[in-house]
Parts: sequence; structure tokens; C-alpha cells
Amino acid sequence: MSAQLRARQLVVGVVGAGRVGAVIGSALAAAGHDVVATAAVSTASRERARRLLPQAAVLPADEVARAATDLLLLSVPDDALRSVVAGLSATGALSPRTVVAHTSGAHGLAVLGEVNGLALHPAMTFTGTDADLARLPGIAWGITARDRVFAARLVTELGGIPEWIDEQARPMYHAALAHGANHLVTLVNEAADLLRAAGVRRPEVVLSPLLHAALDNALAMGDAALTGPVSRGDAGTVRKHLDHLTPESAPAYLALARRTAERAVAAGRLRPQDAISLLDVLSTVGSPA
Repeated sequence: MSAQLRARQLVVGVVGAGRVGAVIGSALAAAGHDVVATAAVSTASRERARRLLPQAAVLPADEVARAATDLLLLSVPDDALRSVVAGLSATGALSPRTVVAHTSGAHGLAVLGEVNGLALHPAMTFTGTDADLARLPGIAWGITARDRVFAARLVTELGGIPEWIDEQARPMYHAALAHGANHLVTLVNEAADLLRAAGVRRPEVVLSPLLHAALDNALAMGDAALTGPVSRGDAGTVRKHLDHLTPESAPAYLALARRTAERAVAAGRLRPQDAISLLDVLSTVGSPA
């Protein structure tokens, strides 16, 4: 990568005007780059491109790649990424001077084969709306790149913080983010459903201050933030919970309670002798007969 390319305005194309691609393309345009084309197949992605990338022509993917003389952003599903790269390469759409950046968290450089590129993953959840643009400043980006100077420049221009991830560590990196963010959504909605079943009409009012405090404490204090019946070894309370949970919610509660108990003991929050009855409940409930 030449120093000249690092310093000037880039001609950019976006393949995949989904929730992530359209927002990052819009952010690149706001940073002064020329986003000239995008590939948008579905009605939703075309509408997203119209709102977030109004200056970009909507073209087939190979034409987008040819138009992107400096930077081609690939924001496609993880499992489709390899075939998209291979298809663009086979058609001769990729110029050797074009940098190909993909937004997959799970993949690094190997998925690009011999193509000149980098992995550029924003550690953020996206809705595909204008509101996402305000969330980009200050977030971390998981980057795997040969040219770290160019990658750092892009992320810095978007207001982000580069986080360098080794190629072999990308699946673990992505699993951590999915486990934390995606499963958090499931966990919150499970709790809200249970509160509704208990007669609470507005579970979000009950959960919001509690969950915000729990998240802030966990990020600041780690396992020392743990409270509740598992951390106290209250086996009777945990068994009562399990007796009253719905069949759909009980397995997830049980799995998380077991892992919470293990972490509580390891962190010294729960003494092993105080955990005996609790661990007995957690080892017998839900076990095969």
C-alpha cells in the first residue's frame, strides 16, 4: 500500500447494503471518501442504500468491484464471503490495486485467498438506520491486516479504536462478541416474558435500572459484581425457581446457573462448603433419568 493511497480520498464501493455495509459506507462518505457504487439486491437493502448511500449507483456486484478503484467493502453473510470473493476474482472484477475489506468478525485474511485486503469488523450491533452512525465514534474494530497503517487510518477516520486480532484468534473473538451481545438480547427478552407471566404489565420498567446497573457493575468489577441466590448458595431458592419456570426457559436458566456457580466458586464469591447443596440441585435438575 503506497503512502499516497493512505493519505488521499478513496474511491469506494460497497457490496452488501445490509445493516452493516450501508452504515459503514455512509460513514466513509461522511469522512470524505467517494462512495461511488453499491450492490443492493433486496427491497430492504435498496431502500437502505437510497437513504444512507444516496450518492452511490446501485449496480451488480462485479460492476461495483470494478468501480471501486481504491477500496471495496464486502459486507455479506459470513458463510457467503468466500464464494463472493472467489466469484469476483473469477470475473476479473478485482483490480490488484483495490484493497478489499470485509466486515466479518469470524473471518480474517485467509477467506480472501490471494486478494489484497483486510478484515475490518466493528464491535457494535447495527439496525441499519441513521441512528447507527452516532454509535460508531469510540467503538472498537477487530482488525486483521498486513498493512496496519492503512487499516488504522480507516478506523481512526470513522472515530473508532483499532483492536488487532490475530488470524487464528478471530473465531474466539467473534464468539465472545456474539455470546455477549446476541445472547444478552435473548436473556433480556426471556426475563421480560417471565415477568409478564408473573403479572408485570411493563417489564421494561422493572428491568431497565436493574440490568443497566448489573451490566455496568460487571464491566467494572468482573465476577465481583455477582449477586443473587447462586452467589449466596441459596439452593432452596434456585430449586423453587426451576420448579416454576416454563419448560422453554428452564434449560437456559439451569445452564447459566451452573456456569455462574462455577465462576462464583472460582472467584471466591461462594465458598465450596456453602455450594454443596446448590451444586447438588444444579447437577440433578434437568439430568437424564
